Amino acid sequence: MVRRARGGDLEAFEAVTRRFQQMAFGSALALVRDLQQAEDIVQETFVAAWFSLPTLTEPAAFPGWLRSIVRHQAHRVLRQKRPVVVPLDQAEAVPAAEIRPDQRLEHKQRMAPVQDAITRLPAPLREVVTLFYVHECSQQDVATFLGLPVTTVNTRLHAARRQLKRRMLTMVKETLEANRLPDDFASRIGRLLKARGDVVEALFDPASLPDVLTEMAVSDEANRRAISVQVVQRLADGTVRCVASAPLDNVPRGSAVLSSGRHNLAPGHEAGFARILQQLAPVPAATPSRLLETGIKVIDVTCPLVAGGTVALAGEWAAGLVVNVEELVRRLADGGETLSLFALTQSDGKVNFAESLKKEGYSDGTRGAVQTFYLRCEDGAWTPERLARLNTADSVIRLSRALKEAGIYPMIDPLTSRSRLLEDRAVGPEHLAIAADVRAALAALHTAEVAGAPTDTVPLLRARKLMHFFGQPYFCAEPYTKRPGTYVPLAESLRTCREILDGTHDDLAVEAFRFEGGIEDIRAKAARD
Repeated sequence: MVRRARGGDLEAFEAVTRRFQQMAFGSALALVRDLQQAEDIVQETFVAAWFSLPTLTEPAAFPGWLRSIVRHQAHRVLRQKRPVVVPLDQAEAVPAAEIRPDQRLEHKQRMAPVQDAITRLPAPLREVVTLFYVHECSQQDVATFLGLPVTTVNTRLHAARRQLKRRMLTMVKETLEANRLPDDFASRIGRLLKARGDVVEALFDPASLPDVLTEMAVSDEANRRAISVQVVQRLADGTVRCVASAPLDNVPRGSAVLSSGRHNLAPGHEAGFARILQQLAPVPAATPSRLLETGIKVIDVTCPLVAGGTVALAGEWAAGLVVNVEELVRRLADGGETLSLFALTQSDGKVNFAESLKKEGYSDGTRGAVQTFYLRCEDGAWTPERLARLNTADSVIRLSRALKEAGIYPMIDPLTSRSRLLEDRAVGPEHLAIAADVRAALAALHTAEVAGAPTDTVPLLRARKLMHFFGQPYFCAEPYTKRPGTYVPLAESLRTCREILDGTHDDLAVEAFRFEGGIEDIRAKAARD
């Protein structure tokens, strides 16, 4: 089985992993006495085992050989186990753990007596007990893995039982069973399909795809290293696309790809956005740019999308990035025009982005004609300088939490969002003129608000109506807003913007424009109120 795996059959290597993963975990846990570190050691052990398989001449020696790798990795961790000290004024920069403090305290309190009981056992007894109770391994399996006679294993188990009080033995067994390796550990092994520049495609079991933004490692056997990659897209056939921390042009097809199962919070792709976009997005056809209508008023008027083009969604945390991606997919996936969405995520350091996708019941954003790539970027405000890094995208949709305070949804900022269609004057003159007048009106309102000047003049009231007109209910948010989604044709959006600017709707209060669809809906609301 081992030799077959070196021939390129990753299914065989996965089978080996599945057979020995719990015993490797138990051995690591007995040495380092920390659950998370033990899982990390097992991950590194199987990466190292994959690299070193050519040195194993006798397959029957695999258990003992693997055990020696576990111990090597564990001792390396133990040697490096020193507390990290930072100045107090840098404490805010230290990333928070994803587990809440109260959960961590409860977990430690529950584990403390168990860990203490195991620690007090002599090393030979501690390793046997941990292995035996991690996954109910048989005495024969434990003996094979440790390279001991079965009688010796039985003797050590008997001695350990005598030393552990009966009540503590029950606690040990239940705790180790509750904290064993996840069942999908072996299925975290995939194979490399292709690598080009910074982009990697790997194949996994479609039923066990790693989440977006999961950290993975690609084995570069020629250079005896593992290259870190991050999942940016998942496809239904089991393919995942990733962005690498280093070029992988010379890594051969079929190389092992191992998922850590952990969500990566580290930014790293914003600076190279232009290069990544070029590698991930399909090459556009040599045809004139055409507007792709969405029925979303603020997008169609101020930052229209290009059919077959690319869109960068610059999302501040909690500004509706996932909602906007999901809405665009629902509106455009079944159309005939392709579109590539690049969702640049930020994080509050606490919430797992992939978990938030599942919680809301949303897709990964790739369906039909629309493909979506999630990229982790640096937290903070989207300044003009940062937005300029995204100028290779055909459209940039900037999401701003400030709009939430005004009750405007979607939180798309029409002043800082942009489109190549408007910059290149690739839309009709009427659209160009209306978009320019809208921006001028909104810029004047923003300036007055920042300066604390009166905003109840007629031009600024019209600008405020424009801001609220650009809000509208989304189809994907119906379960939360209890409002049916609305589709407003581009022609109606442009006409209504012109009418607001010209004073046609001066008889309506600003409140009438809040979170509605077309002008008929707005006038119907005003009549009801």
